[in-house]
Amino acid sequence: MFLLIAEDPFRARLRLAELVSALTRGGPTDPGDASVRRDPTLGMLVGVTRHDARYDTVDAIAMSGRSQGLFDAPDEHRVVIVDSADALTDASFIAEFPPETALVLVTAERTEPRRRARAKKENDVEGPADISAAVEDAGGRVERIARLAPDNMATWISARARLHGIKLEPAAIVQLASATGTDTQRVEQELHKLATYAAGAAVTAADVRSLVSGAIETEIFDLTRAVIRHDAKAAVDLLQRLLAEGNAPLQILALLLWQFRVVLFAGAMKSYADAERFAKAIRSSAGAINRWRAEAPRFTRADVIRAYESLYATDVAIKQGRTDEETALMLCVLDLCGVPGADTRELIVGTPPKR
Repeated sequence: MFLLIAEDPFRARLRLAELVSALTRGGPTDPGDASVRRDPTLGMLVGVTRHDARYDTVDAIAMSGRSQGLFDAPDEHRVVIVDSADALTDASFIAEFPPETALVLVTAERTEPRRRARAKKENDVEGPADISAAVEDAGGRVERIARLAPDNMATWISARARLHGIKLEPAAIVQLASATGTDTQRVEQELHKLATYAAGAAVTAADVRSLVSGAIETEIFDLTRAVIRHDAKAAVDLLQRLLAEGNAPLQILALLLWQFRVVLFAGAMKSYADAERFAKAIRSSAGAINRWRAEAPRFTRADVIRAYESLYATDVAIKQGRTDEETALMLCVLDLCGVPGADTRELIVGTPPKR
């Protein structure tokens, strides 16, 4: 008896396939390396019955554990899978589930033990059952398939690429990891897309930037970091590369503004819980805010105000046609790096504004 808490849906699916395969063969059920497993079709496995707790009744699930198929061999190992187990309102069948049939419950929700609620009133809606406690009380195993840490994504991408015979340049792995975050399902999809595009050749960082949504944000992160460090050479090189790849100056400007907003919130965070709270407020991710935590102290409130003024002036200058887009953006980046004589505010007011 198993409960899989699928915080990472794709890796949980790989683990489910591994587990069901072991149970139907009567082999060991300890988890192996998910990165080397292919995404299977469980519907083709003999002896496996699958339910969805959102639609199937508890009685139907319990019956699957007791019933043997017409063509099942007497010694066949049977497995019952229950998806969306967090929708169950009655877990009593778990303790009574036949020992000769394996039960695998899968939930995307954390099923923490609930405190005893107040007595139910007549009109109360029945709540979720305490699945985790029921499985443990029945002697089963609870496994939490957590999302990979950002630092582990490059290793995961390399392993999945090798599994599918896809060649990735090291820089492409870094770009893809930054663009996809910890979404392993998206990694799988993007790898197949990149492989189709490369047609047997090695996938480059430029390929990732061209084909994978979000890859440009990684470049903008590096550009913003160079600006904050007042590394004008690195910032100009990055900007020239972004422009050479066909990225629109106004798009780069908007993403720069967004990164400075994230930096502003990162400077105020005290813990990862703060990052999660801030992320909801600005519709970002806690990871995006957290990765600025080390850099944020370099940037004072006065620096943020000055950066916003420069970015706003550049936006106005471009939209009013006071100069060409690329020149305005280059001046803005140099100004943000603290280079004398590059104050973009002069483009719209003639002289630098007094504060």
